[in-house]
Parts: sequence; structure tokens; C-alpha cells
Amino acid sequence: MRYARPWLASRPARWVVRGAVVGTLAAVCGVYVANASTLTIDYNGDVRTVGVYGDTVGDALASQRIRLGRDDVVQPAATSDVAPGGTVVVRTSREVTVELDGQVMTLRTTAGTVGELMAALGPRGDGALATASRTTRLDRDPIRFSTVKQVNIAVDGSVLEFHTTQSTVRGLFREAGISLQDGDVTSVPLDAAAVDGMVIVVSRDVSSSRTVTEVLPFKTETVEDSSLPEGYESIRTVGVPGEATVTYAVKTVGGAVVERTVAERRVTRKPVDEVVVVGTMDVATAPVDPGSARALGQAMAAERGWGAGEFSCLDRLWEKESGWRWNADNPSSSAYGIPQALPGSKMATVGSDWLTNPATQIEWGLGYISGRYGTPCTAWAHSVEVGWY
Repeated sequence: MRYARPWLASRPARWVVRGAVVGTLAAVCGVYVANASTLTIDYNGDVRTVGVYGDTVGDALASQRIRLGRDDVVQPAATSDVAPGGTVVVRTSREVTVELDGQVMTLRTTAGTVGELMAALGPRGDGALATASRTTRLDRDPIRFSTVKQVNIAVDGSVLEFHTTQSTVRGLFREAGISLQDGDVTSVPLDAAAVDGMVIVVSRDVSSSRTVTEVLPFKTETVEDSSLPEGYESIRTVGVPGEATVTYAVKTVGGAVVERTVAERRVTRKPVDEVVVVGTMDVATAPVDPGSARALGQAMAAERGWGAGEFSCLDRLWEKESGWRWNADNPSSSAYGIPQALPGSKMATVGSDWLTNPATQIEWGLGYISGRYGTPCTAWAHSVEVGWY
């Protein structure tokens, strides 16, 4: 007896099922092809235009095998809809080891360069020094940062105020040119870290010395500068104390000093006076043409509560940076647009049309100024002093 083979009997039905499955897969593939979009992705400074899939920014990044960590920064947000032809900026966070004012520490940051990390420090990073250039990538080698600190030294009857980036007390004394003799005592160990607001007292040992070195205090001169906004102050020339060699006539009785009188005082180094610049710029309303990028900037600044005075500073700043041109391009640094964002793709955090839309560029620039400097006048003063903002 021959038995029927069930799988042979059902072959037509199986082909029907297989055809349906293949048809479904083809339809799904068609959907993915239809949903494919072109997107420019700025991944830690590596900018590429690629084809992506998905409805949201997170899906699009996943299609490029970019997985977002908890502390990573992505703009627009991962849940935002994909804008075909738009730009997505991704900055991944990682731990970097740095030496900050003599203290080795590990920080988690999205900064990719020394300059970006200094900017992330906020006011603490203004004027800070680093052992590498601002464009250096933050890799495995630790970089030393030294922030600006105000330190007072009480010595030889004077209290001298210094602004220094030295990381130790010893370095501060060396920079200030204050000599210490054998037997002199400082209230803070010389190898201690220099801390903002520190007061150091120097006690001279003059019990038996006939010739000693003394500090000559510097004077402070105030100079007005009409290119800086009214109320702004900055040290243009750092004060340096001078030195004098003093010879004493010593009278002793029974081996003990009972009288000391100055026999000779000779100046060995003249002090350098400190020059403090005070801004006097009249923050009058800057002239604007209706409908121009400058007029748009004035209106958007006013929305943030910045009146005529602050806009006058903003006008000078962006006139210097770009002439208010939305297509201002700096090929040597990749800075772009009205605020000269570096790189220009940073402005994609506000809008995908950052390449051509003045409003998007201005919005980003105002936000940067607010977060970094607080006000346009502070940003302008910084630009006048150091050449950039």
C-alpha cells in the first residue's frame, strides 16, 4: 500500500503562504526606502551627510549605529522628528583627567577641545592658562589648567593685591618678584596651591641681619577707555613691586640688639605701576535699517530684556565679527554666520536652517552670549581685551 505524503499534498498552499511572506517583506522594504532621508550628522566635529531611516532623530542616529549615552548631548532632541536635509549635532560625553589649579581631577564633559572645556568652566575659565593650545583635542594625556586668582600678600608694611594664574604660592612669589631670605616665614607653605581670595603674610627675620631686601609697593593708575562699555574694569598692566636693599646700623648690648636704624636704602628694582582700564563708552542706541539683520537682532535682544545700551555692545561685537552677514565664513577656523559660531554647525541646536537663516543664527548667538558672558557688553569688553569672545 502506498501512503500519501502530506507535505506533497499541501505544496500549493505552502507556495501561497511563501508568496504572501515575500510580498510582505517587499512592502516593508518599500516603506523603509520611502522613509529614507538625507541628514547631515555632526558627530564630535566629524561632519558627514548620510542616508538615514526612521521617524525620529534617535531612530535616524540608530540607523547609523550611533548609540546615545545618558550624558550625551544631541540637538535637535532624540525624540524630535527628522527634518530631511537637516543637521543633527551629537557631542558624546566622556571622562577626562585634568590638573586644575594644581589638583588632579576627573571630569565628565562633552567638550572635545581645550578651548571648549575652558568655555565650559564658565567665568572660572576666563583668562585661564593651559599647557596646550585651545584647539588641542582632549585625549588621554592630562592637561594642566590654571585659572585667574586674586591673592593678597602682606609684606614689609604693605598689602599687595595680585591677579595670577600661578598654581602654587611659590610660583606666585616668583612671578611677583618678591624675594624671600633665609629665616623669612610665610603664613602659607610655599608649595601650597594658590587659591582665589588667599591672604599670605610674610614675616621677615631681621633680628640680626644688617642688610635685608624689602618690597617697594606699586601704585595703581586708572585709565578711561571709550571703546569699553561704561562700568567695565580690566587690568591692562599688571602691577609689579620693586625691591630695595636696606642696610641697618645695629646697636647691641650684651649681644642683644637694642637699636636698629637705617644707614642706607638702595633701590635695586623700580616698581611697575598697575594700570586699570575703566570703560566710558556711551551705550546710545545703535543705528539700524528696518528689515535688516541688525534690526532683527535689536528686536530679539529686546525680547531677552537687553535694551539700547546692551544692543550697542552687541552691534559693535557682531559688526567686528561678521558685519552682520549671515554667510560670513572664516575658512581658517570654520567659524560661520553672524555670531561666528565655531564650528558653524553648533547653530543647528536652534534650527536646521542655520546656514542661511539670520534669525536662527542670532537666536543661537544671543543664547551663547547669555550663557557664557551674561550680557553683550561683557562679551564685547572681553573681545576688546583679548581679541575674541
